[in-house]
Amino acid sequence: MPLLDPYGRKATSLRIALTPRCNLRCTYCHREGESAPGSEISKETAVCIAKAASELGFRSIKFTGGDPLMRSDLEEIISEMPEGLDLSITTNGIGLADRAKPLKEAGLTRVNVSLVSLNPAKYRRITGCRDGDLEAVKRGVDATLEAGLSPVKLNVVLLKENQDEVWDMVDFARRKGIILQLIELLDLKYLGISGDIRAVEESLRSKANKITIREMHRRRKYHLSGVEVEVVKPMDNTEFCANCTRLRVTSDARLKPCLLRNDNLVDIGTCDIPAIKDLIIKANSLREPYFKKASGPR
Repeated sequence: MPLLDPYGRKATSLRIALTPRCNLRCTYCHREGESAPGSEISKETAVCIAKAASELGFRSIKFTGGDPLMRSDLEEIISEMPEGLDLSITTNGIGLADRAKPLKEAGLTRVNVSLVSLNPAKYRRITGCRDGDLEAVKRGVDATLEAGLSPVKLNVVLLKENQDEVWDMVDFARRKGIILQLIELLDLKYLGISGDIRAVEESLRSKANKITIREMHRRRKYHLSGVEVEVVKPMDNTEFCANCTRLRVTSDARLKPCLLRNDNLVDIGTCDIPAIKDLIIKANSLREPYFKKASGPR
């Protein structure tokens, strides 16, 4: 029986930020909602948290950052995860080409690769990367497919600067046989750089052969010829929050009930699995939809 929060939402998915470190400086990054992370979570603590969550009925763990590939022990962490969990990472893809196969052998199931532009100059402007990094990301995508990781998803945060590339991204995903996720920007810094997700979705709707809706966050999936495009709209979205199944762990080992809040964190401070289970239950009791329906909590 999965944990239920006070709003009746299941807690089945855990996102563990393994590090605040990243080799890019993307203009839009929300840093997993962390404001001032302290020390980096240890491998032992990450494994203990995963084991406690698994015993409480969590079914999937996604490793994030920063970028999880900054951890040289990522393969070891994954190999020590409890059996039966769906294990994935979200990464910028730099360095993935050399590690996709070892990660698969360690037990990784799938990968989300963040790619904000296919234009080298634009990619450099947005991410602060070095020359050649874009090609490294593309090689990383190919390596995940060769390693048999599935599904592979391409995460594209929609910005004013890359909105004209949407159909190029669709074609790229089609050629590679991967899923494209178009993500509405969580513009927490009020930078005014977000793209028009509604206009893009209207265009997708007009071209789709079929439209389906995922239970998680009520996400719409647009099935076009030879490719799936999923639209993720978290901002001012009561459906998104009402269907959230996530609990987060910060890179300095604190339980975080909501990406958009930092006033209800729960310090872990232990590697005792029964104690961690109690802390997870406590953190889950603090989960609530950030965006609520006007008629009251769901």
